[in-house]
Amino acid sequence: MIEITTKLEPGSHPDVSGQLSLPFELRQKRWLRTKLVSGEEVALRLPRGETLRGGDRVLASDGRVIEVVAAPEKVVQVEVDSPAMLARAAYHLGNRHVPLQVGDNFLRVAEDHVLEEMLRLLGVSIVRIEAPFEPEAGAYSGGRHRHNS
Repeated sequence: MIEITTKLEPGSHPDVSGQLSLPFELRQKRWLRTKLVSGEEVALRLPRGETLRGGDRVLASDGRVIEVVAAPEKVVQVEVDSPAMLARAAYHLGNRHVPLQVGDNFLRVAEDHVLEEMLRLLGVSIVRIEAPFEPEAGAYSGGRHRHNS
């Protein structure tokens, strides 16, 4: 089994030799036994505070560069007609301190029936979909900040 212990600098290693596809919940773990997309077993052993994002590159103990893929997962997509409604929904979700992905005219959160009911009461449209989930890292995280759909 290979070990992954190092997250590489963005853009530093364009050539990859494998992929590690994980949902957001598992990309937050620093110690994990899992498999590459190819089926090969790996042990993830990252330093404290590392969160993997889709597109990140990590270094395997055998020298290979592995690309991290944000696996599609069940999420609720909030769709709105106005920037004010988007801000209102984001405000109320933020008050609940849940991981939140912000996109162009939409928000995404993990499926949760309580949040879904709150959003319906706010009058926004929600759609359950399967998609990569890349929540905001936080203002003080020091990580990169992206707005991808």
